[in-house]
Amino acid sequence: MTPTSNDTLAQRLAELEAANATLTARLSRVRTGTDAPDTTNRRSWGWTLLATALLVLGALLAPVALAASWAKTELTDTEKFVATYAPLAQSTAVQDFITDQAVTVVTENVDIPQLTSDVVDGITDLGTGPAATRALSALKGPAAQGITALVRSTVDRFVTSDAFAQAWTQALRVSHTQLVAAMRNDADAAVSLGSDGSIGLQLGPIIAEVKTALVVQGLTFAENIPEVNRTVTIAQSDAVPTAQLGYGLTIAAGSWLPGVVLLLLTLGVIVARRRTVAIVWAAIGLALSMALLTTALGVARIAAITAISPSQLPSEVSTILFDTVVDPLRESAVAVLVLAAVVALVAWYAGPFSRPRRLRGLVTSGIGWVRTSADRHGISTGQWGTRLFAQRTLLRAVVAAVAATIILLVRPLTAGLVGWTLLLSVFAILGLELLQRPQDEGAGGSEPRRTAAG
Repeated sequence: MTPTSNDTLAQRLAELEAANATLTARLSRVRTGTDAPDTTNRRSWGWTLLATALLVLGALLAPVALAASWAKTELTDTEKFVATYAPLAQSTAVQDFITDQAVTVVTENVDIPQLTSDVVDGITDLGTGPAATRALSALKGPAAQGITALVRSTVDRFVTSDAFAQAWTQALRVSHTQLVAAMRNDADAAVSLGSDGSIGLQLGPIIAEVKTALVVQGLTFAENIPEVNRTVTIAQSDAVPTAQLGYGLTIAAGSWLPGVVLLLLTLGVIVARRRTVAIVWAAIGLALSMALLTTALGVARIAAITAISPSQLPSEVSTILFDTVVDPLRESAVAVLVLAAVVALVAWYAGPFSRPRRLRGLVTSGIGWVRTSADRHGISTGQWGTRLFAQRTLLRAVVAAVAATIILLVRPLTAGLVGWTLLLSVFAILGLELLQRPQDEGAGGSEPRRTAAG
Protein backbone atom coordinates (compact mmCIF):
# COMPACT_ATOMS: atom_id res chain seq x y z
CA MET A 1 0.00 0.00 0.00
CA THR A 2 1.40 3.35 -1.03
CA PRO A 3 2.09 6.21 1.34
CA THR A 4 -0.64 8.19 -0.39
CA SER A 5 -3.15 5.45 0.37
CA ASN A 6 -2.04 5.37 3.99
CA ASP A 7 -2.46 9.13 4.29
CA THR A 8 -5.93 8.91 2.75
CA LEU A 9 -6.97 6.16 5.15
CA ALA A 10 -5.57 8.07 8.12
CA GLN A 11 -7.46 11.20 7.08
CA ARG A 12 -10.68 9.25 6.60
CA LEU A 13 -10.24 7.56 9.97
CA ALA A 14 -9.77 10.94 11.64
CA GLU A 15 -12.95 12.25 9.98
CA LEU A 16 -14.91 9.21 11.17
CA GLU A 17 -13.59 9.61 14.71
CA ALA A 18 -14.57 13.30 14.73
CA ALA A 19 -18.03 12.49 13.43
CA ASN A 20 -18.39 9.75 16.04
CA ALA A 21 -17.35 12.15 18.79
CA THR A 22 -19.90 14.72 17.55
CA LEU A 23 -22.69 12.14 17.43
CA THR A 24 -21.75 10.82 20.87
CA ALA A 25 -21.84 14.31 22.36
CA ARG A 26 -25.17 15.02 20.68
CA LEU A 27 -26.61 11.74 21.96
CA SER A 28 -25.46 12.63 25.46
CA ARG A 29 -27.19 16.01 25.25
CA VAL A 30 -30.37 14.41 23.97
CA ARG A 31 -30.38 11.92 26.83
CA THR A 32 -29.88 14.64 29.43
CA GLY A 33 -32.49 16.88 27.84
CA THR A 34 -30.19 19.77 26.90
CA ASP A 35 -30.59 19.20 23.18
CA ALA A 36 -34.00 17.52 22.86
CA PRO A 37 -35.10 17.09 19.27
CA ASP A 38 -38.08 19.49 19.37
CA THR A 39 -39.45 20.69 16.07
CA THR A 40 -40.67 23.88 17.75
CA ASN A 41 -37.05 25.01 18.12
CA ARG A 42 -36.88 25.53 14.37
CA ARG A 43 -39.64 28.09 14.47
CA SER A 44 -38.83 31.70 13.72
CA TRP A 45 -38.71 34.56 16.20
CA GLY A 46 -42.21 35.53 15.03
CA TRP A 47 -43.63 32.57 16.93
CA THR A 48 -41.83 33.75 20.04
CA LEU A 49 -43.32 37.22 19.63
CA LEU A 50 -46.81 35.75 19.16
CA ALA A 51 -46.40 33.47 22.18
CA THR A 52 -45.22 36.41 24.31
CA ALA A 53 -48.21 38.52 23.26
CA LEU A 54 -50.66 35.72 24.07
CA LEU A 55 -49.11 35.04 27.47
CA VAL A 56 -48.99 38.73 28.43
CA LEU A 57 -52.59 39.30 27.34
CA GLY A 58 -53.76 36.24 29.25
CA ALA A 59 -51.92 37.34 32.41
CA LEU A 60 -53.35 40.87 32.17
CA LEU A 61 -56.92 39.61 31.71
CA ALA A 62 -56.65 37.07 34.52
CA PRO A 63 -57.53 39.48 37.39
CA VAL A 64 -60.49 40.84 35.40
CA ALA A 65 -61.69 37.31 34.69
CA LEU A 66 -61.41 36.29 38.34
CA ALA A 67 -63.26 39.41 39.52
CA ALA A 68 -65.98 38.92 36.89
CA SER A 69 -66.42 35.28 37.90
CA TRP A 70 -66.71 36.30 41.55
CA ALA A 71 -69.24 39.04 40.73
CA LYS A 72 -71.29 36.63 38.60
CA THR A 73 -71.55 34.22 41.52
CA GLU A 74 -72.56 36.98 43.93
CA LEU A 75 -75.19 38.34 41.52
CA THR A 76 -76.78 35.08 40.44
CA ASP A 77 -76.36 32.49 43.19
CA THR A 78 -78.83 33.36 45.95
CA GLU A 79 -77.74 30.56 48.29
CA LYS A 80 -74.09 31.55 47.92
CA PHE A 81 -75.05 35.17 48.61
CA VAL A 82 -76.97 34.18 51.73
CA ALA A 83 -74.14 31.92 52.95
CA THR A 84 -71.70 34.84 52.57
CA TYR A 85 -73.69 37.53 54.38
CA ALA A 86 -75.80 35.56 56.87
CA PRO A 87 -72.90 35.28 59.39
CA LEU A 88 -72.96 39.07 59.74
CA ALA A 89 -75.98 38.64 62.01
CA GLN A 90 -73.67 36.92 64.53
CA SER A 91 -71.08 39.74 64.52
CA THR A 92 -71.02 41.65 67.79
CA ALA A 93 -70.07 44.89 66.04
CA VAL A 94 -72.94 44.57 63.57
CA GLN A 95 -75.38 43.69 66.36
CA ASP A 96 -74.31 46.75 68.39
CA PHE A 97 -74.66 48.98 65.33
CA ILE A 98 -78.16 47.70 64.55
CA THR A 99 -79.19 48.08 68.19
CA ASP A 100 -77.98 51.69 68.22
CA GLN A 101 -79.82 52.45 65.00
CA ALA A 102 -83.05 50.83 66.22
CA VAL A 103 -82.94 52.74 69.54
CA THR A 104 -82.26 55.97 67.64
CA VAL A 105 -85.30 55.38 65.43
CA VAL A 106 -87.47 54.75 68.51
CA THR A 107 -86.28 57.86 70.35
CA GLU A 108 -86.67 60.02 67.24
CA ASN A 109 -90.29 58.98 66.81
CA VAL A 110 -91.24 58.73 70.48
CA ASP A 111 -90.37 61.61 72.83
CA ILE A 112 -89.68 59.49 75.89
CA PRO A 113 -88.81 62.42 78.23
CA GLN A 114 -92.02 64.21 77.27
CA LEU A 115 -94.05 61.02 77.61
CA THR A 116 -92.61 60.43 81.08
CA SER A 117 -93.28 64.02 82.06
CA ASP A 118 -96.89 63.79 80.91
CA VAL A 119 -97.43 60.63 82.96
CA VAL A 120 -95.95 62.18 86.09
CA ASP A 121 -97.92 65.41 85.59
CA GLY A 122 -101.12 63.40 85.17
CA ILE A 123 -100.47 61.68 88.49
CA THR A 124 -99.71 64.89 90.33
CA ASP A 125 -102.82 66.53 88.87
CA LEU A 126 -104.86 63.97 90.79
CA GLY A 127 -103.60 65.58 93.97
CA THR A 128 -100.48 64.16 95.58
CA GLY A 129 -99.44 66.90 97.92
CA PRO A 130 -96.38 69.19 97.72
CA ALA A 131 -93.81 66.66 98.96
CA ALA A 132 -95.03 63.86 96.73
CA THR A 133 -95.26 66.23 93.78
CA ARG A 134 -91.63 67.29 94.24
CA ALA A 135 -90.52 63.69 94.59
CA LEU A 136 -92.40 62.61 91.48
CA SER A 137 -91.06 65.57 89.49
CA ALA A 138 -87.52 64.60 90.50
CA LEU A 139 -88.13 61.14 89.09
CA LYS A 140 -88.93 62.39 85.58
CA GLY A 141 -85.31 62.26 84.37
CA PRO A 142 -84.41 58.86 85.87
CA ALA A 143 -87.71 57.42 84.66
CA ALA A 144 -87.03 58.59 81.10
CA GLN A 145 -83.53 57.12 81.25
CA GLY A 146 -84.92 53.87 82.62
CA ILE A 147 -87.44 53.60 79.79
CA THR A 148 -84.71 54.28 77.22
CA ALA A 149 -82.53 51.60 78.83
CA LEU A 150 -85.49 49.21 78.78
CA VAL A 151 -85.98 49.87 75.06
CA ARG A 152 -82.28 49.26 74.42
CA SER A 153 -82.18 46.02 76.38
CA THR A 154 -85.30 44.78 74.61
CA VAL A 155 -83.84 45.57 71.19
CA ASP A 156 -80.49 44.06 72.17
CA ARG A 157 -82.13 40.80 73.31
CA PHE A 158 -83.91 40.50 69.98
CA VAL A 159 -80.87 41.39 67.88
CA THR A 160 -78.74 38.77 69.65
CA SER A 161 -81.44 36.08 69.43
CA ASP A 162 -81.84 33.28 66.91
CA ALA A 163 -85.05 34.90 65.71
CA PHE A 164 -83.09 37.90 64.45
CA ALA A 165 -80.56 35.67 62.67
CA GLN A 166 -83.41 33.82 60.96
CA ALA A 167 -85.12 37.08 59.98
CA TRP A 168 -81.79 38.42 58.67
CA THR A 169 -81.24 35.30 56.56
CA GLN A 170 -84.77 35.40 55.17
CA ALA A 171 -84.44 39.09 54.33
CA LEU A 172 -81.18 38.41 52.47
CA ARG A 173 -82.76 35.56 50.49
CA VAL A 174 -85.86 37.56 49.53
CA SER A 175 -83.87 40.69 48.64
CA HIS A 176 -81.39 38.82 46.45
CA THR A 177 -84.10 36.78 44.76
CA GLN A 178 -86.07 39.91 43.95
CA LEU A 179 -82.95 41.73 42.71
CA VAL A 180 -82.07 38.90 40.33
CA ALA A 181 -85.67 38.61 39.15
CA ALA A 182 -85.93 42.37 38.59
CA MET A 183 -82.67 42.55 36.66
CA ARG A 184 -83.81 39.69 34.44
CA ASN A 185 -87.32 41.16 34.06
CA ASP A 186 -88.82 37.99 35.49
CA ALA A 187 -92.60 38.01 35.29
CA ASP A 188 -92.80 36.66 38.87
CA ALA A 189 -90.70 39.46 40.33
CA ALA A 190 -92.41 41.95 42.61
CA VAL A 191 -90.50 44.79 40.94
CA SER A 192 -90.10 45.29 37.19
CA LEU A 193 -87.57 47.50 35.40
CA GLY A 194 -88.59 49.06 32.09
CA SER A 195 -86.35 49.93 29.18
CA ASP A 196 -87.39 53.58 29.60
CA GLY A 197 -86.02 53.65 33.15
CA SER A 198 -89.35 53.07 34.88
CA ILE A 199 -89.50 51.09 38.10
CA GLY A 200 -92.80 49.31 38.44
CA LEU A 201 -94.50 47.29 41.14
CA GLN A 202 -96.05 44.12 39.72
CA LEU A 203 -99.36 43.48 41.45
CA GLY A 204 -99.64 39.85 40.31
CA PRO A 205 -97.32 38.26 42.91
CA ILE A 206 -98.69 40.51 45.66
CA ILE A 207 -102.34 39.70 44.88
CA ALA A 208 -101.45 36.00 44.79
CA GLU A 209 -99.91 36.17 48.28
CA VAL A 210 -102.88 38.14 49.63
CA LYS A 211 -105.28 35.61 48.11
CA THR A 212 -103.47 32.75 49.81
CA ALA A 213 -103.43 34.53 53.18
CA LEU A 214 -107.18 35.27 53.00
CA VAL A 215 -108.02 31.67 52.15
CA VAL A 216 -105.86 30.41 55.04
CA GLN A 217 -107.80 32.71 57.40
CA GLY A 218 -111.07 31.10 56.29
CA LEU A 219 -112.26 33.79 53.88
CA THR A 220 -113.11 31.39 51.09
CA PHE A 221 -114.55 34.10 48.85
CA ALA A 222 -110.93 35.05 48.07
CA GLU A 223 -110.67 31.95 45.89
CA ASN A 224 -112.68 33.86 43.29
CA ILE A 225 -109.98 36.51 42.93
CA PRO A 226 -108.54 36.09 39.41
CA GLU A 227 -104.88 36.29 38.41
CA VAL A 228 -103.81 39.90 37.97
CA ASN A 229 -101.32 41.03 35.33
CA ARG A 230 -100.82 44.69 36.11
CA THR A 231 -97.80 46.86 36.84
CA VAL A 232 -97.95 50.17 38.69
CA THR A 233 -95.11 52.62 38.00
CA ILE A 234 -93.68 53.83 41.30
CA ALA A 235 -90.50 55.62 40.17
CA GLN A 236 -88.47 56.73 37.14
CA SER A 237 -84.67 56.68 36.87
CA ASP A 238 -82.35 57.07 33.89
CA ALA A 239 -79.81 54.85 35.66
CA VAL A 240 -82.01 51.74 35.45
CA PRO A 241 -81.07 50.78 31.85
CA THR A 242 -77.39 51.32 32.68
CA ALA A 243 -77.71 49.10 35.74
CA GLN A 244 -79.34 46.34 33.70
CA LEU A 245 -76.69 46.64 31.01
CA GLY A 246 -73.91 46.43 33.61
CA TYR A 247 -75.59 43.42 35.20
CA GLY A 248 -75.80 41.62 31.86
CA LEU A 249 -72.21 42.41 30.93
CA THR A 250 -70.95 41.21 34.32
CA ILE A 251 -72.82 37.91 34.00
CA ALA A 252 -71.53 37.41 30.46
CA ALA A 253 -67.93 38.29 31.36
CA GLY A 254 -68.01 36.04 34.41
CA SER A 255 -69.17 33.17 32.20
CA TRP A 256 -66.74 33.32 29.28
CA LEU A 257 -63.78 35.49 30.30
CA PRO A 258 -62.08 32.81 32.48
CA GLY A 259 -62.21 30.44 29.52
CA VAL A 260 -60.68 33.09 27.26
CA VAL A 261 -57.80 33.61 29.70
CA LEU A 262 -57.14 29.87 29.88
CA LEU A 263 -57.26 29.64 26.06
CA LEU A 264 -54.80 32.54 25.64
CA LEU A 265 -52.31 31.02 28.06
CA THR A 266 -52.65 27.59 26.45
CA LEU A 267 -52.15 28.95 22.93
CA GLY A 268 -49.16 30.96 24.13
CA VAL A 269 -47.53 27.77 25.35
CA ILE A 270 -48.41 25.80 22.21
CA VAL A 271 -46.95 28.29 19.70
CA ALA A 272 -43.83 28.98 21.79
CA ARG A 273 -40.45 27.77 20.48
CA ARG A 274 -39.50 26.46 23.93
CA ARG A 275 -42.68 25.24 25.55
CA THR A 276 -41.22 24.42 28.94
CA VAL A 277 -39.89 27.96 29.25
CA ALA A 278 -43.26 29.27 28.08
CA ILE A 279 -45.07 27.30 30.80
CA VAL A 280 -42.74 28.71 33.44
CA TRP A 281 -43.24 32.29 32.27
CA ALA A 282 -47.00 31.86 31.84
CA ALA A 283 -47.26 30.66 35.43
CA ILE A 284 -45.03 33.49 36.67
CA GLY A 285 -47.13 36.05 34.79
CA LEU A 286 -50.34 34.62 36.24
CA ALA A 287 -48.87 34.68 39.75
CA LEU A 288 -47.77 38.31 39.34
CA SER A 289 -51.22 39.34 38.10
CA MET A 290 -52.84 37.67 41.12
CA ALA A 291 -50.36 39.41 43.41
CA LEU A 292 -51.33 42.70 41.76
CA LEU A 293 -55.03 41.97 42.30
CA THR A 294 -54.43 41.12 45.96
CA THR A 295 -52.49 44.36 46.44
CA ALA A 296 -55.25 46.36 44.72
CA LEU A 297 -57.84 44.84 47.04
CA GLY A 298 -55.74 45.82 50.04
CA VAL A 299 -55.47 49.42 48.81
CA ALA A 300 -59.21 49.49 48.06
CA ARG A 301 -59.92 48.26 51.57
CA ILE A 302 -57.99 51.12 53.14
CA ALA A 303 -59.54 53.68 50.79
CA ALA A 304 -63.11 52.44 51.32
CA ILE A 305 -62.87 52.34 55.11
CA THR A 306 -61.23 55.78 55.21
CA ALA A 307 -63.87 57.29 52.91
CA ILE A 308 -66.77 56.28 55.18
CA SER A 309 -67.42 58.72 57.99
CA PRO A 310 -67.46 57.07 61.45
CA SER A 311 -70.59 59.09 62.21
CA GLN A 312 -72.40 57.22 59.45
CA LEU A 313 -70.86 53.80 59.96
CA PRO A 314 -68.41 52.78 62.70
CA SER A 315 -64.98 51.81 61.40
CA GLU A 316 -65.23 48.32 62.85
CA VAL A 317 -68.55 47.70 61.09
CA SER A 318 -67.33 49.08 57.75
CA THR A 319 -64.24 46.89 58.00
CA ILE A 320 -66.35 43.79 58.66
CA LEU A 321 -68.70 44.61 55.78
CA PHE A 322 -65.86 45.21 53.31
CA ASP A 323 -64.03 42.05 54.33
CA THR A 324 -67.22 40.00 54.04
CA VAL A 325 -67.78 41.26 50.51
CA VAL A 326 -64.20 40.99 49.25
CA ASP A 327 -62.77 38.03 51.18
CA PRO A 328 -64.04 35.38 48.70
CA LEU A 329 -62.33 37.26 45.84
CA ARG A 330 -59.12 37.72 47.83
CA GLU A 331 -59.03 34.05 48.82
CA SER A 332 -59.53 32.99 45.19
CA ALA A 333 -56.73 35.31 44.06
CA VAL A 334 -54.35 33.90 46.66
CA ALA A 335 -55.31 30.34 45.67
CA VAL A 336 -54.63 31.04 41.98
CA LEU A 337 -51.34 32.71 42.92
CA VAL A 338 -50.25 29.62 44.85
CA LEU A 339 -51.39 27.36 42.01
CA ALA A 340 -49.44 29.40 39.45
CA ALA A 341 -46.33 29.31 41.64
CA VAL A 342 -46.66 25.52 41.94
CA VAL A 343 -47.03 25.12 38.16
CA ALA A 344 -43.96 27.32 37.57
CA LEU A 345 -41.93 25.31 40.09
CA VAL A 346 -43.01 21.93 38.66
CA ALA A 347 -42.36 23.03 35.06
CA TRP A 348 -38.93 24.35 36.04
CA TYR A 349 -38.06 21.17 37.93
CA ALA A 350 -39.15 18.95 35.02
CA GLY A 351 -37.58 21.15 32.34
CA PRO A 352 -34.34 20.79 30.39
CA PHE A 353 -32.31 23.10 32.60
CA SER A 354 -28.96 22.26 34.14
CA ARG A 355 -29.83 22.86 37.79
CA PRO A 356 -33.14 20.93 37.73
CA ARG A 357 -31.30 18.07 36.00
CA ARG A 358 -28.84 17.93 38.86
CA LEU A 359 -31.67 18.06 41.37
CA ARG A 360 -33.50 15.25 39.59
CA GLY A 361 -30.28 13.27 39.55
CA LEU A 362 -29.86 13.82 43.27
CA VAL A 363 -33.42 12.69 44.00
CA THR A 364 -33.06 9.65 41.74
CA SER A 365 -29.77 8.71 43.39
CA GLY A 366 -31.29 9.07 46.85
CA ILE A 367 -34.29 6.92 45.97
CA GLY A 368 -31.98 4.36 44.35
CA TRP A 369 -29.87 4.24 47.50
CA VAL A 370 -33.02 3.62 49.58
CA ARG A 371 -34.08 0.78 47.26
CA THR A 372 -30.60 -0.75 47.35
CA SER A 373 -30.51 -0.58 51.14
CA ALA A 374 -33.92 -2.23 51.29
CA ASP A 375 -32.72 -4.97 48.94
CA ARG A 376 -29.77 -5.68 51.19
CA HIS A 377 -32.20 -6.23 54.04
CA GLY A 378 -34.41 -8.52 51.98
CA ILE A 379 -37.13 -5.93 51.32
CA SER A 380 -38.15 -5.68 47.67
CA THR A 381 -41.24 -5.25 45.50
CA GLY A 382 -39.94 -7.88 43.06
CA GLN A 383 -41.77 -8.43 39.79
CA TRP A 384 -44.57 -6.13 40.91
CA GLY A 385 -42.06 -3.30 41.24
CA THR A 386 -40.69 -4.15 37.79
CA ARG A 387 -44.18 -3.78 36.33
CA LEU A 388 -44.56 -0.45 38.13
CA PHE A 389 -41.31 0.71 36.55
CA ALA A 390 -42.53 -0.31 33.09
CA GLN A 391 -45.72 1.76 33.59
CA ARG A 392 -44.07 4.67 35.42
CA THR A 393 -45.01 7.28 32.77
CA LEU A 394 -48.67 6.26 32.84
CA LEU A 395 -48.77 6.25 36.65
CA ARG A 396 -47.24 9.73 36.83
CA ALA A 397 -49.82 10.94 34.31
CA VAL A 398 -52.60 9.47 36.46
CA VAL A 399 -51.32 11.31 39.55
CA ALA A 400 -51.11 14.55 37.56
CA ALA A 401 -54.62 14.04 36.14
CA VAL A 402 -56.13 13.43 39.58
CA ALA A 403 -54.42 16.54 40.97
CA ALA A 404 -55.62 18.63 38.01
CA THR A 405 -59.18 17.32 38.42
CA ILE A 406 -59.21 18.31 42.09
CA ILE A 407 -57.96 21.81 41.27
CA LEU A 408 -60.45 22.28 38.44
CA LEU A 409 -63.58 20.87 40.07
CA VAL A 410 -63.37 21.39 43.82
CA ARG A 411 -64.82 24.71 44.93
CA PRO A 412 -64.09 26.99 46.60
CA LEU A 413 -60.50 27.00 45.37
CA THR A 414 -58.27 27.90 48.30
CA ALA A 415 -54.54 28.10 48.92
CA GLY A 416 -54.90 25.23 51.40
CA LEU A 417 -56.54 23.04 48.78
CA VAL A 418 -53.74 23.77 46.30
CA GLY A 419 -51.04 23.16 48.90
CA TRP A 420 -52.47 19.86 50.14
CA THR A 421 -53.06 18.67 46.57
CA LEU A 422 -49.43 19.42 45.71
CA LEU A 423 -48.13 17.76 48.87
CA LEU A 424 -50.15 14.59 48.37
CA SER A 425 -49.13 14.45 44.69
CA VAL A 426 -45.45 14.70 45.65
CA PHE A 427 -45.88 11.93 48.21
CA ALA A 428 -47.65 9.78 45.59
CA ILE A 429 -44.84 10.30 43.05
CA LEU A 430 -42.14 9.57 45.64
CA GLY A 431 -44.04 6.50 46.77
CA LEU A 432 -44.20 5.20 43.21
CA GLU A 433 -40.47 5.89 42.76
CA LEU A 434 -39.68 3.90 45.89
CA LEU A 435 -41.96 0.99 44.99
CA GLN A 436 -40.89 0.63 41.37
CA ARG A 437 -37.92 -1.58 40.48
CA PRO A 438 -35.79 -0.72 37.44
CA GLN A 439 -34.77 -3.62 35.22
CA ASP A 440 -31.06 -3.45 36.08
CA GLU A 441 -31.78 -3.54 39.81
CA GLY A 442 -34.14 -6.49 39.33
CA ALA A 443 -31.52 -8.45 37.39
CA GLY A 444 -28.80 -7.78 39.91
CA GLY A 445 -30.70 -8.63 43.03
CA SER A 446 -33.18 -11.35 42.16
CA GLU A 447 -30.95 -14.41 42.41
CA PRO A 448 -29.77 -13.93 46.02
CA ARG A 449 -33.38 -13.49 47.13
CA ARG A 450 -34.43 -16.71 45.36
CA THR A 451 -31.51 -18.57 47.02
CA ALA A 452 -32.44 -17.22 50.42
CA ALA A 453 -36.06 -18.10 49.87
CA GLY A 454 -35.12 -21.55 48.72
